[in-house]
Amino acid sequence: MADIRNNFVGIKSPNPFWLASAPPTDKAYNVERAFKAGWGGVVWKTLGAEGPPVVNVNGPRYGAIWGADRRLLGLNNIELITDRDLYVNLREMKEVKKNWPDRAIVASIMVPCEEEAWKAILPLVEETEVDGIELNFGCPHGMSERGMGSAVGQVPEYIEMVVRWCKQYTRMPVITKLTPNITDIRYPARAAKAGGTDAVSLINTISSIVSVDLDNFAPVPTIDGRGSHGGYCGPAVKPIALNMVAEIARDPETYGLPISGIGGVTTWRDAAEFLALGAGNVQVCTAAMTYGFKIVQEMITGLSDWMDAKGHRTLDDICGRAVSNVTDWRYLNLNYVAKAHIDQELCIKCGRCHIACEDTSHQAITSQVDGIRHFEVMDDECVGCNLCVNVCPVENCITMEPLAAGELDQRTGKVVEPTYANWTMHPNNPMAAPVAAE
Repeated sequence: MADIRNNFVGIKSPNPFWLASAPPTDKAYNVERAFKAGWGGVVWKTLGAEGPPVVNVNGPRYGAIWGADRRLLGLNNIELITDRDLYVNLREMKEVKKNWPDRAIVASIMVPCEEEAWKAILPLVEETEVDGIELNFGCPHGMSERGMGSAVGQVPEYIEMVVRWCKQYTRMPVITKLTPNITDIRYPARAAKAGGTDAVSLINTISSIVSVDLDNFAPVPTIDGRGSHGGYCGPAVKPIALNMVAEIARDPETYGLPISGIGGVTTWRDAAEFLALGAGNVQVCTAAMTYGFKIVQEMITGLSDWMDAKGHRTLDDICGRAVSNVTDWRYLNLNYVAKAHIDQELCIKCGRCHIACEDTSHQAITSQVDGIRHFEVMDDECVGCNLCVNVCPVENCITMEPLAAGELDQRTGKVVEPTYANWTMHPNNPMAAPVAAE
C-alpha cells in the first residue's frame, strides 16, 4: 500500500492534505473536528498583532460562481483575518497541538510591516509549540489597504525584508504565502528565497468582483447597498494556481524551493496534479467549506489507490515528476501533427462538434454524408486544435490521433517529419537561432 506520509520542511503529517488558513481553521473546535475527520494538518486562521481584534463585517461575506448544475465553482470572500483575541487563539493552538502531536499545525501571521511587530509576535507563537509559521502576504482586500497582505506580497523587497526578520527571530520553519495578484510570480518567490524562507505557499486568493446585483446595482456580497472587491478561490482558480506553482518549480533561481500548493484542490486528482508540478503538499479550503471536513477521506483513499495502481510507493515518486515536461511555447515540437477522430459508435449525433468547428474554428467536421446526419472529421481541413474534444458531451467519443512520421498531412500536403523542430529554428522566425528544448 502506498505510503502517503508527508514531511514538508521538517513538518511531519500522516498525509499531504492540510487545511488552509481560513474560516475552517479559526478555532480549536473546527480544527479538532478536522483532525478527527483525517486531515494531516492545518494552517491556523491568520493571527494579527496584540491589541484590539480585527473588525470583520457583520453581513454577507461571500459571493459565488456556480456551474449550470448549481455546483460551486468559485467563492469570493471579503472576510479579514481572525477577529478573535490573539491570546485565545494561542492558547487553543497549544492545546490542540498537545492533543494531536502527530498532526501539523502552522500559524499564519499578518502584522504591520515593521520589524518590532514581527519580533513581538514570533515568541508568542513559538511558545505554543506549533510546527511552523506561514507569512500571509496574500490577502487582496481589507488588510492590504492597511499596508499588509498583498500590499507586502506585491513588493519583492518587502517580502525579502520580512522573511529575514522572521528567520532572525524564530527557530520555526518559515513558509511564505504568495499573492497571485502580481505580473510574474517568480519575483516574489525569488525574494522569499533570498530572505531565507524555508518554503513558499501559493496561491492566495485572487482580487475579484464575482457579480453585480442588477436590482440594487451593487457588487455581491452586498453590505447595506454597497460592495467591495474580495478574494476569489475554489475550483475556478486551479489552472492559475497550477501555472504559478510550475513557474516557481522550474525557475532556475527557485528550483528546489519547497512549495505548498493551494488553489481549488477538490479531489485527489487535483492534489496529484499539484504534487506532480512540484508541490510538496497541498492546502484546501473551499472544498471543505462546500462539502465538509470528511471530504479528505475521499482524497486520501483516491490518492492512495491511484498510487497503488501506478506503482508509486511514496509521495517522493510523484512530487515534481511533471516539472521537466513544462516548457515555453517556443520549444514545442512543430513537427508533431495530430487529427481529431470521432468514434461513430459513441457519437450521439448532437452536432456540438460540428457547430463549434463550423462557426468558430476551421470547418473541418461534416454535418451530413450522403444526405444523412453524420459527423466526421475532414483531415484535409483539421488543424488539430481539439476544440471538438472539449465541447463533446460524451467522454472519449472524440480523440486526438497523432500522425506517424512519414505520413502525409492532407491539410498541408507535407509529409510528417521524424525530427524535432521548434519555433527557434523555424524559417518564419525573423530571429531564428536553433535552441534545443529545455
